[in-house]
Amino acid sequence: MAEQDKKTTSAAARVPAARLVRFTSEAFLAVGLPAADAATCAQLMTRADLHGADGHGIFRLPQYIRRIKGGAVNVKPSVRVAREAPGMALVDGDNGMGHVVMSFAAKTAIAKAKTSGVAWVGVQRSNHAGPASLYAAMPLEHDMIGLYLAVGNANHMAPWGGVDLLLSTNPISVAVPATEGPIVLDMATSVAAYGKVKTAAQQGLAMPEGWMIDHQGKPLTDPKRAAEGLLVPIGGYKGYGLALVIGLLAGSLNGAAMGSETVDFNADDTTETNTGHAIVAISIPAFGEIDDFKRRVDKLVREIRRSRRMPGVDRVWLPGEQSRAKLEERSRLGVPIPAALRTNLDKLAQELKIKPLES
Repeated sequence: MAEQDKKTTSAAARVPAARLVRFTSEAFLAVGLPAADAATCAQLMTRADLHGADGHGIFRLPQYIRRIKGGAVNVKPSVRVAREAPGMALVDGDNGMGHVVMSFAAKTAIAKAKTSGVAWVGVQRSNHAGPASLYAAMPLEHDMIGLYLAVGNANHMAPWGGVDLLLSTNPISVAVPATEGPIVLDMATSVAAYGKVKTAAQQGLAMPEGWMIDHQGKPLTDPKRAAEGLLVPIGGYKGYGLALVIGLLAGSLNGAAMGSETVDFNADDTTETNTGHAIVAISIPAFGEIDDFKRRVDKLVREIRRSRRMPGVDRVWLPGEQSRAKLEERSRLGVPIPAALRTNLDKLAQELKIKPLES
């Protein structure tokens, strides 16, 4: 799959980030989002693409626009704090775009953590918000650790040993500051996020064995048959347990959808998803000196990088390093847009009567 990804990337036309932001913003403006919200969504979606989260950036734009047109998303929400205490808040997203709602939630958590030391902000009535790392990383600029949890927007996993689709990929992300770049863990509780399955289908690629299984437990490698199968949880039953607990914390605790209540936003363009998220901001100065903390993290980073490697391994990577490498490369050369995605974006531009995306 990695080799196929390289071939796809090399064949794809490159588009500068600024043009992605402009095109995406104009698309959202065309369907009624206020200018500030359109800009927020466009910037965060482009940031996802720059970091290599190709299944969560402009790839999602046609789907987002389709759901907005179908009435499933409120383009002018009144995002607000519904309940709060010194170290927590519950945000009502009013069914707004997930990027807008989660930006509000992250700012709320950061503001509260500055006085309380730690703040947990739950979210209800939101929508798909892109990769988890976008929001876990927001507290970094304030000398804080960020933790993000979410209920995925479609159930593609079953309880361990079952076949009923009652769980989503329910991601978790943790961002920890360090002098030589932050450590940023961003992972789904499935072996592969469903966005990767969708991009593989769009590009005509096969999935590796281990991503999905059929109802008999046999490997499923054709992404166009994904509806017939189940995503495989990481670590077997442990991944199932992690997905369940994340769903309880990000969904059930917030009065958001979980289990059979989860709406498949890939297939349904008219129903509110009531997506749940949670973000935690942890102020490092509340625990001690920030410089001392970073020195300890840096020491551990150096130890890991210099640790002995198995035969054939060129480098031991830390969480977030490969994303930062893609950020540097794509900031210089542009974001690769595969031909199939370009076709979809051209169709979208024609429908919305906006200028097409330029390479």
